[in-house]
Amino acid sequence: MTVIGWDIGGANVKLARVEDGCITQVVQIPCPLQADRAKFDQALAEGLKLCLPGARHAVTMTGELSDVFADRAEGVAYLVGLMRKATGDRTLFYAGRGGFLDAERAIERWREVASANWHASATLTAALCAEGLFVDAGTTTTDLIPLKSGAPAARGHTDGERLIEGELVYSGAVRTPVMAVAQAAPFQGVMQRIAGERFATMADIYRLTGELPEDADPYPAADLRGKTKQESAARLARMLGRDASEAGLPVWVDVARYVAACQLAQIEAAARELIVREDLDASAPVIGAGCGRFLAKRLAELLGRPYRDFAETIDCAPEMRDMAARCAPAVAVALLSE
Repeated sequence: MTVIGWDIGGANVKLARVEDGCITQVVQIPCPLQADRAKFDQALAEGLKLCLPGARHAVTMTGELSDVFADRAEGVAYLVGLMRKATGDRTLFYAGRGGFLDAERAIERWREVASANWHASATLTAALCAEGLFVDAGTTTTDLIPLKSGAPAARGHTDGERLIEGELVYSGAVRTPVMAVAQAAPFQGVMQRIAGERFATMADIYRLTGELPEDADPYPAADLRGKTKQESAARLARMLGRDASEAGLPVWVDVARYVAACQLAQIEAAARELIVREDLDASAPVIGAGCGRFLAKRLAELLGRPYRDFAETIDCAPEMRDMAARCAPAVAVALLSE
């Protein structure tokens, strides 16, 4: 049996093909940069070209949060309708604790369907690693889900509830503006405030530190220019009200490392609260997923815990492990729906 797992996000669509429990294909398709809902039509059309006729489809989403929709209910209805039109009755929609629903019930129970992708990843991971801290560091957010007794130990279920509980940190490795992570930074031995403008993003930070995977940032840079280290340094310099020519590249790398440390400190603080709350055993690992899972690995080091990669927990060919870990929710809904 072939199942296609979909994770429909506002910036990209991820899909994973699973055949008899084995991951055979994982891809990520950027949504076109346009301010209307047709961007989802185009991205899904590209994804459907990769699907085998007669395959079953399992869908989760965060794209309903896109500002092309008036609210989340409208977003869920549109994306569910889009998939139903393309695949008919062969599609099920993931609703977190509610399991998989058909299209009609998915629209009725939109609150459960909206942004439930984290629950799919955590549920699959917990079935394979009974206790731990699941950390999915993506382009814009970081999910932190304690796992206990083979199930997610999340208290929040909507994004609002999860932000209250510290299970969602709205900070990621690519699209997050630098100004959302740090309000000051050191420059040549002096701390200074930084600009409240989207001159640079965390993609620039991690390009400068050398940690960003080469193809993890398909989006235009903040100034619509290139993505070399020098161009990232120029954008970061603007955050300090400066030109990159005021210092050599190593100075801007040091600034980037400081900002990166600020982001990791935010994630670490949330992680420690969850570990204490759930009384996780000291041997319980951090399981990392997402394009920014290098953050999860560093977090494990700070917490003194073993680290496991999401791709190590599933049946996946070595050459697909990186994409499988980046696209964990798509992989998860495919496997959970088998």
